[in-house]
Amino acid sequence: MPISLHHIVIDAHNLPALARFWAEVLRWRILSEREREVVIGPDETAPVGICFMPVTDRKVVKNRLHLDLTSAAEDREAEIERILALGARRADVGQTGNESWTVLADPEGNEFCVVRPKETLIGWSKSGDGATVAFCPW
Repeated sequence: MPISLHHIVIDAHNLPALARFWAEVLRWRILSEREREVVIGPDETAPVGICFMPVTDRKVVKNRLHLDLTSAAEDREAEIERILALGARRADVGQTGNESWTVLADPEGNEFCVVRPKETLIGWSKSGDGATVAFCPW
């Protein structure tokens, strides 16, 4: 069997609270909740989930890896407001204000982006197999 992505792991101080925040943002479910690990996903058969693991140290720099979320173009602003109401905050990582994405941070300060849907982006690049690639390049 070839290697595959199983979980994205996010360090957390308050595992249950951060897992519930992300489950609400993504409209996913808590799949497993233990003292030192909480896993969320769309369902038990999903190929990838998010796992929250405990840490004691504080986050001090911008993430080296972040999540990009998207929605339908007509729902984007409402989704950003919904996520802010769940406990996210706007984050400044040096953006100019002309980006096609909005940078937010979860309740523990982990940055993530809400990007425009791929079909609305200008300046798409084509990968070698002809697939369209859109990304948040910060």
